[in-house]
Amino acid sequence: MTSGNTRPYFLGCPVWACENWQGHFYTEHAGRENFLPQYSSVFNTVEGNSTFHGLPTLSTIRRWAETTEEGFQFALKFPREISHQRRLRSVEQPTREFLRRLEILEEAGRAGPAFLQLPPDFSSRDLPALEEYLDTLPCHFSYAVEVRHADFFDQGEHEKAFNTFLQEYLIDRVLFDSRPLFSAPPSTSAEAAAQDRKPLVPHRETVTGQSPFIRLVGRDDAELVWPWWKQWAKTVAGWIEQGKKPYVFIHAPNEFFAPKLAKRFHRHLQEHLSSIPDLPSSPVEIYPVPPHESQLHLF
Repeated sequence: MTSGNTRPYFLGCPVWACENWQGHFYTEHAGRENFLPQYSSVFNTVEGNSTFHGLPTLSTIRRWAETTEEGFQFALKFPREISHQRRLRSVEQPTREFLRRLEILEEAGRAGPAFLQLPPDFSSRDLPALEEYLDTLPCHFSYAVEVRHADFFDQGEHEKAFNTFLQEYLIDRVLFDSRPLFSAPPSTSAEAAAQDRKPLVPHRETVTGQSPFIRLVGRDDAELVWPWWKQWAKTVAGWIEQGKKPYVFIHAPNEFFAPKLAKRFHRHLQEHLSSIPDLPSSPVEIYPVPPHESQLHLF
């Protein structure tokens, strides 16, 4: 098995607790306590989106650290109380609680970039609040910031100021690409829901730190994403050759398809960097379900 810390980049999904992966990616009878260990045997990072809605207990964070492979990295999202409800103002207490979780992961070698997603109406007028908030955070953690307001995509004064600020702090700009999702009308109910929920922001490949943070939103039909994602594979390969260590998170409208899409992205990356080893086999491939117990596996 190839340890996550020996790979030149980080690849993962937005979730790991997906019961629909049982018998297709996870083993047939995997319980929820098995999901994270089995997930981390293949992928070496995950978006910790659950922390946006509420913080897990300290004991839960310790268990996450203890049950993942060496080199695995959690990219925990800042709680919405900080980013959306209080908009980075008067957030000392919730920030302390969030940082306590990061400290546990950092001590275990499992802390990836903490992911600050800002609300759609957080504009250039709010940039001073962002600067003030980030200036209070401990510098031994790494961070990534996602913006969605048009000001930060104006290719002018506001976008330049935002990028320059991130570069000075060595903070990565989150690169969010949902173009494949919106390239055609939805063909499934999951795609329709994703088009209602996900934003369509201008495409960017701006690097402001050492670990470019990319969130790629695809479709449930893998063939419909590759015109865009093949170019991303080439871009990521170039960053790796420059000595950077990117984080790539693969989203599908129906989370069932996310591992399959992520594995295929990895194969496209190998076309540019043949030295990158194959991903480890999925748990279900190592411990397959007898044919009489299951239909053919997708992954």
